[in-house]
Formats: sequence, structure tokens, C-alpha cells
Amino acid sequence: MAIQKMIPAGSDVAIYGEPDNINYFLNSDLVPASAGAVVNKEAIVGSSTRRKYAGDPAPSNVKSHTREFLYDPGRRNGAAVPGKPFILDDGIEKRQFSFTGNFVDLHAFFVGDAKMALTLYSPSAAYSIAKAGGGGG
Repeated sequence: MAIQKMIPAGSDVAIYGEPDNINYFLNSDLVPASAGAVVNKEAIVGSSTRRKYAGDPAPSNVKSHTREFLYDPGRRNGAAVPGKPFILDDGIEKRQFSFTGNFVDLHAFFVGDAKMALTLYSPSAAYSIAKAGGGGG
């Protein structure tokens, strides 16, 4: 498995982690943002001049044109995971993820979709979250 970007429905928060790890804590599974969303896009490249070699006294002109490229909304550059870390702990499993966006929205997401009672650790505090729909554990 690899760390992937997941966006809860109706939220501006993006969660980065392994889908199986985050789905352990949730009633409804999150799917990676790139699943089925990779598309080809086009961009317009402006006109410019091009030299055959350094110091070329007669550069050639290149007309404005379009180019096609692959767009993947879940792609990351390099090995770094973006965002701030958070930890989920249900007393049995303790797993770390990261998120971008507002922590209040992240907390609200877990309050509404937690499969079991758990503790959500932010970079600065810990929050007890009850099982979604009422009961604990």
C-alpha cells in the first residue's frame, strides 16, 4: 500500500494515509482522490523564440499552441506527506495520518462517521470522540 490523498464527501479537508488504515476507524470507506479521476487536460502555450544553440544570431519563432497533459488530483511530489499530523487511537489500534484544511472540519467528520469510540490527537490536544450514532465502543 501507499499513502494516498482522500477527501471526505462534502468536506474541504484532505486526509493523507493508507486507505485501509483510515477505513478501519470509519463507518463509510474513504476512497483515494485519484481513483477514477485521472484525466487529460489541455493548456495553451504562448508564442516564443527558440535558438538552435547558444549565441544563435537568427532564432526561429514558435507559434502559440495547445499541449495535452495528464492530471491526477491525488498526486504528490516527492516522498514528503503534506499537511499536519493527527493520530487516531481506539485502545487497540493507534495510527497516524496527516491532513490539510481546517481541523474543526476534520473533527466534525470523525464525530459523524466514527465506527467506534476513539481518541483524536491533534498537534496540540486530544479529543474523545464517541461512536457515530450514539453509543460508545
